[in-house]
Amino acid sequence: MHTARVSKRFLETIIMHLYRTHNCGEISAKEENSEVKISGWVHRKRDHGSLVFVDLRDHFGLTQCVIDTSDSVFSVVESLRNESVVTITGIVKKRSEETINKNLSTGEIEVAIADIIVQSVADTLPLQVNSDEDAGEETRLRYRYLDLRRSRPHQNILLRAQIIQSIRNRMIEQGFTEFQTPILTASSPEGARDFLVPARLHPGKFYALPQAPQQFKQLVMMSGFDKYFQIAPCFRDEDSRADRSPGEFYQLDLEMSFVEQADVFAAVEPVIKGVFEEFSDRKIDPNFVHISYADSMLKYGNDKPDLRIPIEIGDVTDVFRGSDFSIFANNIEKGAVVRAIPGPKCGSRAIADRMNSWAQSEGAPGLGYIIFAENEARGPVAKALGQKKSNEIRVKLDLKNGDAVFFACAAENDAALLSGRARTRIGIEQKLIDDSIFKFCWVVDFPMFERDEQTGKIEFSHNPFSMPQGGMDALEKQDPLDIKAWQYDLVCNGIELSSGAIRNHIPEVMYRAFDIAGYGPNEVDDKFPAMISAFKFGAPPHGGIAPGIDRMVMLIADEPNIREIILFPMNGKAEDLMMSAPSIVDADQLNELHIRKDIVQPKTPRK
Repeated sequence: MHTARVSKRFLETIIMHLYRTHNCGEISAKEENSEVKISGWVHRKRDHGSLVFVDLRDHFGLTQCVIDTSDSVFSVVESLRNESVVTITGIVKKRSEETINKNLSTGEIEVAIADIIVQSVADTLPLQVNSDEDAGEETRLRYRYLDLRRSRPHQNILLRAQIIQSIRNRMIEQGFTEFQTPILTASSPEGARDFLVPARLHPGKFYALPQAPQQFKQLVMMSGFDKYFQIAPCFRDEDSRADRSPGEFYQLDLEMSFVEQADVFAAVEPVIKGVFEEFSDRKIDPNFVHISYADSMLKYGNDKPDLRIPIEIGDVTDVFRGSDFSIFANNIEKGAVVRAIPGPKCGSRAIADRMNSWAQSEGAPGLGYIIFAENEARGPVAKALGQKKSNEIRVKLDLKNGDAVFFACAAENDAALLSGRARTRIGIEQKLIDDSIFKFCWVVDFPMFERDEQTGKIEFSHNPFSMPQGGMDALEKQDPLDIKAWQYDLVCNGIELSSGAIRNHIPEVMYRAFDIAGYGPNEVDDKFPAMISAFKFGAPPHGGIAPGIDRMVMLIADEPNIREIILFPMNGKAEDLMMSAPSIVDADQLNELHIRKDIVQPKTPRK
């Protein structure tokens, strides 16, 4: 490799460090005429006739380097491929005024190349690192280490690290202590499928990866600690969504002794609000609104309301009961309800037809509607219902000329879900959503139990370890479906950030709650041996919550998919394309684990 003539000071620098005196983001006009050494990836080459420019990139930034085609090391520069790793030595030169790049921290200077050493040659690239062009999800995930060299993914991962550090600092400042709970644990019925790990030393038995540190963090409270937290990995064998990564995710897991619901809120709100204020330029609504689960389902059609949409759904079942609009009236007699979704500035036949077509695409029969114009209600529903009842709806929902109202008539849960989706649809189409703000709310008073629509069985609706409101008295005297629990969700802009609860800490209450859900005392003892045992030796009242780290970062980074803020994510099929996981293991490994693999031979087709 050619080595250019260098000064005594430069030789001293080489002896001092092999690769760099500066990083690619810190050289400024202060270093003019100084000799520097920088290392990084070839981001881009640009041929300007007698001069060739090389943009060199590292973790910290980008520095423009330049070489004359007559220079003795030009042939090395000419042969470089993008993403090759090189070490460049040279002299810092100040750029002319018209060539200064104000978008770069190093934009006032360039480095005149004196010597270049190729550390690693890059093959032909499967995706362009120096471009924002979408290479497709499969390619990006298969070559994630290349994808992460790109500016936005790189910054997203740095942002994630900074947010986690900020959260950790804020928790410690509040007097919380960080603990680490086990990864290998026992399987338990906590709502999702477990990932199972065979136990080699115990043939036929399995560990489970924790869906959450739920039992452990409660046991930390039983151990006499007062405030616990950890940045906890959680593992659930569930399907992928835009806001949910398959396989694993991270949460800010915390638990507190001798607390009520309000104490948990008071601990969490400043952490969440502070992090969003620190890392986002958007406005933060300081009010964490409290909404009951029942009101959330009624007014917003789901239990994670987007409060940026200035629309509240209304119940107009009684208006249609016994009316001349027979489709709704007959369904009401069969137990259906009618939800009314206001449509600000939706008072046109074209919008009404579009909303109706959309509802049909969602599997619904359609959406009835009334258009209000010139103090008159119009449309088939208004004609059958009459002006008086139509006006009653108008007044109830505070509708104006040029507005419309859409109707969902179905069983209560189905009507809520359809009206909630319609509310969101109207918000998007009418550009009613303020993307410049974060709005938070607490959804509280969740039902303790729910009925499975297929089996008719009573099940836990939320966390099985929650304390019922009213304690044992409620469990003994109330209809299970009427019992509320000290359970709560934290929601931001329509995305659930967190679930939590004040925990049940009384053995008798736990046994009774699980009995209602179909688990006898022996099953409780078998599935939760440590928990129920600890309750019997003096358990403090306690409660906690677990905000999702991934979802917080996704919101702050303004990314539509959670995979964009995870270092090495899986695809939607829970496959790691980069590492080829899950993978087939050899027979010896299976034998060690006492696992027999039965291979079903394909049937021979009949001739």
